[in-house]
Amino acid sequence: MSHVEVATVLRCSVSRLTYITTRSPTCSIRSQRLGPVAAANTLANRPSRRHYSSPDSYLSTRSTVVQLLSNIGSKREVQQYLSHFSSVSSQQFAVIKVGGAIITEHLQTLSSALAFLNHVGLFPVVVHGAGPQLNRLLEQAGVEPQFEDGIRITDGKTLQLARSLFLEENLKLVEAVENLGVRARPITSGVFTADYLDKDKYNLVGKIQKVDKNPIEAAIKAGCLPILTSMAETHEGQILNVNADVAAGELARALQPLKIVYLSEKGGLFNGDTKEKISAINLDEEYHDLMTQWWVRHGTRLKIKEMKELLVDLPRTSSVAIIHPADLQKELFTDSGAGTLIRRGNKVHVNDKLSQFEDIDAFKSVLLRDREALDAKATVDRYVQGLGEREFRAYFDEPMEALAIVLPSQASSSMAQLATFTITKSGWLTNVADNVIAAIKKDFPKFMWTVKTDDENLTWFFDKADGSLSKEGETLFWVGVESGDEVKDLMTEFTKHGRDMLGDINLESRLQKAAKAALSMSGASQRSTPPQHARAYSTIARPTLKCPAGIARGSRKRGPQTAPGSSRSYATTTNPNPPFGAKNASNSQPAKVAVIGARGYTGKALIEILDNHPNMDLRHVSSRELAGQKLQGYSKREIIYENLSPDDVRRMEEKGQIDCWVMALPNGVCKPFVDAIDEASQGETVIVDLSADYRFDNKWTYGLPELVDRAKIAKATRISNPGCYATAAQVGIAPLLNHLAGPPVVFGVSGYSGAGTKPSPKNDINNLRENLIPYSLTGHIHEKEISTQLGTDVYFMPHVGAWFQGIAHTIHIPLSTPITARDIRTLYQDRYAGEPLVRITGDHPYVRNIAKTHGMQVGGFDRDADGKRVVVCVTIDNLLKGAATQCAQNMNLALGYAEFEGIPLGEGRER
Repeated sequence: MSHVEVATVLRCSVSRLTYITTRSPTCSIRSQRLGPVAAANTLANRPSRRHYSSPDSYLSTRSTVVQLLSNIGSKREVQQYLSHFSSVSSQQFAVIKVGGAIITEHLQTLSSALAFLNHVGLFPVVVHGAGPQLNRLLEQAGVEPQFEDGIRITDGKTLQLARSLFLEENLKLVEAVENLGVRARPITSGVFTADYLDKDKYNLVGKIQKVDKNPIEAAIKAGCLPILTSMAETHEGQILNVNADVAAGELARALQPLKIVYLSEKGGLFNGDTKEKISAINLDEEYHDLMTQWWVRHGTRLKIKEMKELLVDLPRTSSVAIIHPADLQKELFTDSGAGTLIRRGNKVHVNDKLSQFEDIDAFKSVLLRDREALDAKATVDRYVQGLGEREFRAYFDEPMEALAIVLPSQASSSMAQLATFTITKSGWLTNVADNVIAAIKKDFPKFMWTVKTDDENLTWFFDKADGSLSKEGETLFWVGVESGDEVKDLMTEFTKHGRDMLGDINLESRLQKAAKAALSMSGASQRSTPPQHARAYSTIARPTLKCPAGIARGSRKRGPQTAPGSSRSYATTTNPNPPFGAKNASNSQPAKVAVIGARGYTGKALIEILDNHPNMDLRHVSSRELAGQKLQGYSKREIIYENLSPDDVRRMEEKGQIDCWVMALPNGVCKPFVDAIDEASQGETVIVDLSADYRFDNKWTYGLPELVDRAKIAKATRISNPGCYATAAQVGIAPLLNHLAGPPVVFGVSGYSGAGTKPSPKNDINNLRENLIPYSLTGHIHEKEISTQLGTDVYFMPHVGAWFQGIAHTIHIPLSTPITARDIRTLYQDRYAGEPLVRITGDHPYVRNIAKTHGMQVGGFDRDADGKRVVVCVTIDNLLKGAATQCAQNMNLALGYAEFEGIPLGEGRER
């Protein structure tokens, strides 16, 4: 059963069990049929008073939920974490910060998760925000939200709306939890005392100076979940607005909880290079390197920095989790987790000489712990003495919760051997074992070890290994062995000799032999030797399936420095360059935008997209012809066209007034503006140029996200937007690049909007009526662009048609080997899997179907009789995906937003 399925069952069971305790305490768990929403509605609409779980039913409910939890983790994991969380006072279990979007979009999931925690005896302290709801309220009230340094400037009207909204959202969450039979207490004041953060700059925004725990402790003592707003008051009683993340941090500093949970729709932090969720960040080991990664920017950078500052003020046992509410159970009660776990951790030390241990007796004590063989102490003494006579490397954290000893490869073996690995329960809980094994993998790309098959942490070892073989109660694991012959030899040797193939290097083996000898001497009749005829089995990671898109059973990936081959991986997409969706976004703050040359068709199309974008804040538009006129089509604020000169642009750049410049100018015109920005900036301001001026400049990044590494675009500050013809042609040819027998030939026809607004024969409607105009049939700038980007010659013949917008390409592609039409179509479907702006169709796409839409269609795939030639048809709107939409994609990537934010994709499509 997957953790998603279990979470659903848990939600249903919490709802059902609540109903059971008020109606039929004897009802069995197998009758769970009422879903969480239905249960909540049923309970809410009942005419009688709300019922809560009775004391007599508490233990039964707790037992049931624990039983269900075991489906998402081992019994050992669930009991261990539950014991860990119950070991502190109730208010020290967890602080959970809930964003406004979670209340709006995931209220039932959230309330069910909180109810489930309460049913196992835990009392998380919840503090919530309501930012998105407040933005909508302000917009409806005609108040434009103002931010400075990412902080909302709060005037009297904004505070009035915010106060009313926070009370409403708090009550909504409290009622949702109580509808599931769990008592909750709204705490909307009296906890946070604050001074003004900077009254002149931010107005009614507070900086928390004191946290009063009494209302929280009183709520928990009364058996209620405390649910707080992030509002604060001054000593004089003035209400002040406080960011909910900040409030959660200050609450955590006061309560010193084991867990600080930030619920997020993204479900964690994502690595911009691998596109994967970061499972764990060990700040002591990884922070400085992490902060040098290009994708750690904007909100992601701020979040990691704030988490580090928070955890420094908390015990080392505390950790931060960023998680989706649906995955809360898996995050809290399994080693593998589900979101991003951030902890201080303990720095891993490495010794290669016994003299480097300050206390050799303490070192021996660590090797002895949990080992009670009769001759254990003498065996450890002899083992340590042997280490002094050979090369070894010991890995351990400061308190030695985890200790590993690795013996480098010898002449007789090409593999290093993990000779012993001892970890305390605390070490498992704080994931220090992950840090140690990662450190070993850095130093030893190829090593092996053995573990007893009844080891309660066996699944963890499976996750860390590339392959394994089990025989007669022992499991051999290995890392870095990719040669088939080497794997075969390893398996043959282990099958024949078992753990004895490693000799006496393994401390566990020595202790077992000592224990057996002692039992034999005492005439013990019991033998711990497993049956001699147990069937061996193996698990081998297939090297051909190694792909950064997946990870093995629940192993936590480290941040930016995951060792190659450190986990089993499985391909999850055929697209080598998947989109940067909302989960990859790192920025939630508005970006100030200026458009130079906004008079043309593309400029107008871009302004419409910016108007729909929640974070693009258009500040300036420049057009010599329209200077002084009001900009049409932009509703966020009134903007008047300006006639900005390069000197004006330089001054604005020096003052840091713009985050992103868009050059929507004809070819050969934008260089003076770009030079002015370059002279005044530190290279951090983004420029997207829609002309052809920088498409062949290696210092600029070519911005075709479907074909160019999206991470490269996201890192860039100078982006050349591709041409419309060139975009469609490259997308139409790229999947067959490895099968070309010669240059593809592109016959392209564009609507007359592609000729611009300046009058010419190519946009003269009378000249185009019942006509098709060929032009620049050799040497067109787009022919050079297509050939340069694809790395092969392509011949392009452009024409202008009698319609306004939209391009049709008919592309002749000679093939080096015959390919069936079905296989050709599959190549395109696989290459563009998951691309919301590229649609693959078996039919011939029509211009009329693509005009005024933001994507492109690729289809036809007509093959000649011998399979040596295929004709592919591509359609694209030259003003949108061929220009403005693509510009918006590039802006989003470079500024840290979800790639398709502000771009209409159709219902249900991820941004």
